[in-house]
Amino acid sequence: MSDRPTPAQVWAEMQRGNARFVAGEPRHPRQDVERRNELAHTQTPRAALFGCADSRLAAEIIFDKGLGDLFVIRNAGQVISDSVVGSLEYAVAVLDVPLIIVLGHDECGAVRAAIDSTSLDSPALPAAIWRQIAPIVPAVRRVLRAGADTGVTTSSVDAEEVGREHLRDTVTELLHTSELISTAVAAGRLGIVGANYRLGEGTAVPDVMVGIAD
Repeated sequence: MSDRPTPAQVWAEMQRGNARFVAGEPRHPRQDVERRNELAHTQTPRAALFGCADSRLAAEIIFDKGLGDLFVIRNAGQVISDSVVGSLEYAVAVLDVPLIIVLGHDECGAVRAAIDSTSLDSPALPAAIWRQIAPIVPAVRRVLRAGADTGVTTSSVDAEEVGREHLRDTVTELLHTSELISTAVAAGRLGIVGANYRLGEGTAVPDVMVGIAD
């Protein structure tokens, strides 16, 4: 019988680590010389994490993990790209991770930039920055449309709601873009959790859960 953990077991483990971090009681596991030597020629991470590149979103610290525990991919605004999908597919197909965590957060600069870009008088952004935040703009427009009757504008729109919408879009796009990942989820070998990290509290709050069963 395989001792490979289920997606639900790994997510529960991640939540326990986050709870230790929130309580100010991290264990800082698997960060010693012995662990470093153990991993010199192999890795068996428990989960893959795709998150925003924000300096306050250090995955191993937030979830109280150590060397070799997490396979981490990050970019501004956790925006899906070919390199992100390829990296996550590697984690699933080669490293056999049972869980992908997509991690957004409040007070996200990329989300704020996407919101500001929808204003008619917004200044032009450098091309590379625009390409990075453009995938967030559909979430901005949906939230603006939903609040149109109450007078919501780019200056008053709820950036956290935009961030949540974009997080859900990211999970959906990942499943749509990668047949390998969607097939692994359908087979019960992989789960995906989309979570929002609260900067002030330190909590990672799940918002989207796919393939996570007890």
